[in-house]
Amino acid sequence: MRLGPRTAALGLLLLCAAAAGAGKAEELHYPLGERRSDYDREALLGVQEDVDEYVKLGHEEQQKRLQAIIKKIDLDSDGFLTESELSSWIQMSFKHYAMQEAKQQFVEYDKNSDDTVTWDEYNIQMYDRVIDFDENTALDDAEEESFRKEFAICKKHSFCFWLLRFNLHLKDKKRFEKANQDSGPGLSLEEFIAFEHPEEVDYMTEFVIQEALEEHDKNGDGFVSLEEFLGDYRWDPTANEDPEWILVEKDRFVNDYDKDNDGRLDPQELLPWVVPNNQGIAQEEALHLIDEMDLNGDKKLSEEEILENPDLFLTSEATDYGRQLHDDYFYHDEL
Repeated sequence: MRLGPRTAALGLLLLCAAAAGAGKAEELHYPLGERRSDYDREALLGVQEDVDEYVKLGHEEQQKRLQAIIKKIDLDSDGFLTESELSSWIQMSFKHYAMQEAKQQFVEYDKNSDDTVTWDEYNIQMYDRVIDFDENTALDDAEEESFRKEFAICKKHSFCFWLLRFNLHLKDKKRFEKANQDSGPGLSLEEFIAFEHPEEVDYMTEFVIQEALEEHDKNGDGFVSLEEFLGDYRWDPTANEDPEWILVEKDRFVNDYDKDNDGRLDPQELLPWVVPNNQGIAQEEALHLIDEMDLNGDKKLSEEEILENPDLFLTSEATDYGRQLHDDYFYHDEL
């Protein structure tokens, strides 16, 4: 393992670039605070070949597949799509594509194609090298031992990039070991899905809650207070009001997570925060669609209302930005 200064510099640059990219994506998606639906299609259809494939689907075939999807969303077959039906469908769509992505990753990580992803294979894929030590391990290589000592200094005195990287690696390893139910040499596909998406697997629940407490419960009382929830933020005594992001986070803490209003999050209240199930996102999108497409004000959508403005429906999460029209899992007669 070689972890020299160039690696640190490169990693820090990538971290900064990722943060900047996220901000840029937000600007593109919501220019001047307005939703830009065509960006959704561009972002999820991706490369030009995929966009061309979408365009090649004829209007009649698009409409036929869209009608099939509408019927599947309509769980009670009453001819209308309610907020609840749309939200449930969008959440199912999220889960389907998350599982598909995990299955694709599994194949990429499984270097020797033995239907198992080992810890070494995971490291090779993620870090281009095998990293397998903890802060108490004695290392023979002088450079590696120097890195361990540098990490120890960072941990004692202040934040640094190495501390971030090392902590993420240790968290990955603990989660990897927890997902490995049969204690075999690596993860099966089912175990790999539990590793990548612990929110979808019951036996990972207790682990992710404990992981969150270890990270955020600074006073060890078994709860996460508002101050612990906000992390390292320090209030500016000279400021007249908190920054916007702090106000947003406080609102989430009070209205979304602290269900018993006792000013702290217990283990069960932590769960929606650390492993969100996309319910809020799905409900928001369902309400957005009804608000935009409901022509008669009955708070639900008919097939006619959707076909009156199909582009809006096809640039929404209800059809995963049109991708469901190319995935027979969604429009085929048997789901």
